[in-house]
Amino acid sequence: MISLRYHIVSIAACFLALAIGVVLGSTALNGSLLSGLAGQKEDLGTQVAELEAQRNSLNARLSDADAFAGALGPKVLAGQLDKRSVVLVTTEDAKPADRDALKQLVGQAGASVTGEIQLTEAFSDPMRSDQLRDVVTRLQPAGVQFPTAGDPGTLAGALLGSVALLNKDNAQAQSTPVELAAALGGLTDGGFLKAGQDVKPAQLAIVLTGSKYTGDGAGDRASTIARFAAQLDRSGAGTVLAGDAGSADGTGAIGVVRADTSATSILSTVDNAETAAGRITTIMALREQLEGGAGRYGIAGNAQAPAPGIAAKGN
Repeated sequence: MISLRYHIVSIAACFLALAIGVVLGSTALNGSLLSGLAGQKEDLGTQVAELEAQRNSLNARLSDADAFAGALGPKVLAGQLDKRSVVLVTTEDAKPADRDALKQLVGQAGASVTGEIQLTEAFSDPMRSDQLRDVVTRLQPAGVQFPTAGDPGTLAGALLGSVALLNKDNAQAQSTPVELAAALGGLTDGGFLKAGQDVKPAQLAIVLTGSKYTGDGAGDRASTIARFAAQLDRSGAGTVLAGDAGSADGTGAIGVVRADTSATSILSTVDNAETAAGRITTIMALREQLEGGAGRYGIAGNAQAPAPGIAAKGN
């Protein structure tokens, strides 16, 4: 007769055998799985090494191409801005090296830089927009009409355009030296800009910015700089807004301009001013502005061509 103890022992033996089978099976499976994963890791490592080699090769080619462009730049630009004048405006994140390189190219193109104006972080700060608007309104020169648009970027562009740029039709000053000094002094006292010594009105303007803005209010900051540059363009013979590749994104000033057909139809933009080729393009775009043209230049997806006179992308 089969006892209860026999049943218990039999059931226990079955479970023990099942457990042993699972352990043995999983060990074999893990071995093959680990072997497969090791093979994949080795393949991925090879692919990463190949991609890094390709990247290094491309970077070397880009470096060589940029050096070549930099060497040819003075010859290409010689006389392009002969006897013209340029005021250089920079945002707080513009790179000093890019600013200095642009100044040198302006001189090599035959023009002179009549002044430098650096916009501070407060200039584009949404929390200080009302204060900027009030200061600009108080500093409005006599006889100068400001746009009906009430945003601070447009109003600031109208103010600085009226005092720092010459009339596009007759190349005459649009305000008095006293009004120029008052405008720069008032905006400096308000913490909105820093002006170089002896700023004088110019025919053309370069607005040099950095990359895209980040954090709270990024879009508002980009819009303020974009509208400022567009209004500056309307106030003189021509303006180019130049920046890094990131500035062509939605939270970059160039990206905001390129999304606005009314702005991009008059204001030229260059999105690779951190390179020698981009800085040369900036000077070429200034020349195009003098001739009444405008364009979107650089390497970003929303650029129409690398530079003026070069076939548009996709052609």
